Amino acid sequence: MVNLHEYGWNTVHETNWNDINDNVKLEKCVPGRVTLEHKRMYRVITAEGEWLSVCSGAFTHDAQQRRDFPAVGDWVAVEKMPGEERGIIHAILPRTSLFSRKAAGSTIVEQIIAVNVDIVFLVMSMNQDFNARRLERYLVAAYDSGANPVVVLTKKDICDNPSFYLEEAQNIALGADIFAVSNVTGEGVDALTALLKDGKTAALLGSSGVGKSSLTNAICGEETMAVQTIREDDAKGRHTTTHRELIRIPSGGVLIDTPGMREFQLWDNSESLESGFKDIEALADACKFNDCQHNNEPGCAIQEALATGVLPEERYASYLKLQKELAFLDRKMDRVAQAEERNKWKKITKSMRNHPSKKK
Repeated sequence: MVNLHEYGWNTVHETNWNDINDNVKLEKCVPGRVTLEHKRMYRVITAEGEWLSVCSGAFTHDAQQRRDFPAVGDWVAVEKMPGEERGIIHAILPRTSLFSRKAAGSTIVEQIIAVNVDIVFLVMSMNQDFNARRLERYLVAAYDSGANPVVVLTKKDICDNPSFYLEEAQNIALGADIFAVSNVTGEGVDALTALLKDGKTAALLGSSGVGKSSLTNAICGEETMAVQTIREDDAKGRHTTTHRELIRIPSGGVLIDTPGMREFQLWDNSESLESGFKDIEALADACKFNDCQHNNEPGCAIQEALATGVLPEERYASYLKLQKELAFLDRKMDRVAQAEERNKWKKITKSMRNHPSKKK
């Protein structure tokens, strides 16, 4: 028998299970957590073992968008197929958090990174691949997900000036915990592992080669994930993780490793922009006029901070860029939603016209 508490099962999920279990269609189901996803097929761990599972026909018919389908980290109601180590997913339990981004490319599609995550480890290496603007994006998405962001700076053992990167991260990740670690020497790994006690779930987010797979191995105390060395010419790593996978930690807790992402576009995170830029929001509140546009108005605290160097120009430019990006996405999503609504009613109207009762 598998102990689901080792996979993050807690009183919140227990309550959600009891709420949905009143449905008679789920009387043959048991709770399980999605550990792996591949082309609408899922590995689901249950108290009775791990089953390769698919969604039921009714479930698939009712799903309207990407987040209506299971993702790695989801708790689901799954029914075992008689005589097989396979399952059928009938429902998703309510999620406690959802971390997503806009899928790469020009299409307006959401890509779910992980769900039901307590902590998001925002991983960056302490070398020339460190990117302050990317970290700002990660933070905004993490705050929006409902999970607690923790910045993890890797490769401390080969960094000549760790304090520089720590200070850079501290100036960006205001209020978030920051850890400098070495996957080689193990420095800082125990402190991270301690955050995952009591069945906590953490997702690892970062670009290729920052050491996510090595960090997973260091936390698990074994070679769980394949790793590769970084390229010496540009300090960028080779891509290793090719899929999202939920891994149980022997000492307690769960990790979700994710593929590296060079491109990270926000997905409908406008309400969390202020959480990632608390310093700029505080300055805006200090402006003389409530409707200050932060251009040439007298008493503008933001312009004063820029002039004195208190607020770096690069950080404010990044803030404005993210504002524009989210506003553009909002407009595009609104047009997409309107088009989908029109197409839906066209289908309904066509169906009614072709209904036998409407024919003479």
